[in-house]
Amino acid sequence: MRKYGFVAGFLVLPVALYAVFVISPYAQAFQIALTDWRGVSANLRYVGFDNFTRLFGSTPFWQALRNHAILLAAMPLLTIAVALALSYLLDPGTGKTGGSGFYRVVFFLPQVLAVAVVGVLFKAVFRPDQSGVVNGALARLGVEPVGWLTDQNLALWSIIAVMVWQGVGFYVVLFSAGMAAIPKDVFEAASLDGAGRLRMFFSITLPLIWDTVQVGWVYLGIAAFDGFALVNVLSMEQGGPDGATTVLAVEIYKNAFGYSRFGYASAMGVALFFLTLTFAALTMRVTRRERVVY
Repeated sequence: MRKYGFVAGFLVLPVALYAVFVISPYAQAFQIALTDWRGVSANLRYVGFDNFTRLFGSTPFWQALRNHAILLAAMPLLTIAVALALSYLLDPGTGKTGGSGFYRVVFFLPQVLAVAVVGVLFKAVFRPDQSGVVNGALARLGVEPVGWLTDQNLALWSIIAVMVWQGVGFYVVLFSAGMAAIPKDVFEAASLDGAGRLRMFFSITLPLIWDTVQVGWVYLGIAAFDGFALVNVLSMEQGGPDGATTVLAVEIYKNAFGYSRFGYASAMGVALFFLTLTFAALTMRVTRRERVVY
């Protein structure tokens, strides 16, 4: 009993802080979602599920869900694929790459930058005229300027490219750490059997770091359900053009702080909460594999 009391004594403060600063705001969001609160009154007038009924009939909500679906399909896949390729090329276990530590630092640098800074940086990169970095380079090749952030068909993909650029460095470091833990004898044995680097990657490296890849996929999926800062900075009119880049976090911000519809915004937040939770649970279930022991 003394042992349990000692452990409980250490847990009381962190659990209390978590309950106050995490659980309590979630509970309040569920409560406010059932009201028409506009953020200026101390009294809450309950309207039941009216906010959710209105939400499911809202065009911006379905536009945001469509964009989230594209983000979920493209951003995690591209980020993990690029990170795995770079990590494997830098992995000493399959042939020492000179300066691999330096390259890891270079790849990780975008992760150090604040998201808002990255957004401002790429707003200059994607400027629609020839003063933009990309369009300036295209102009030298005789190509007309492209509206990377103003074209409805390109805007979201341009933002996805920025997300991949910023996030890939973290996963290079994460996957590199997983690969470094694999015994080198495994690669040596496979090499003696005549396996090439591609075969070793799919038959040895990927199965042995699959748990790490799974965690990375969940993190990236959750990031795809956010995207607020980059969309807010890079897009036209917070989610434009014409809703082509809007996401739920942006719609929540607009409705809460732009239109003072805190009850409606909270209903969106509740929907986002369950979508994120469902994605994480499904991903962990679908990508589950038998643990490989080495």
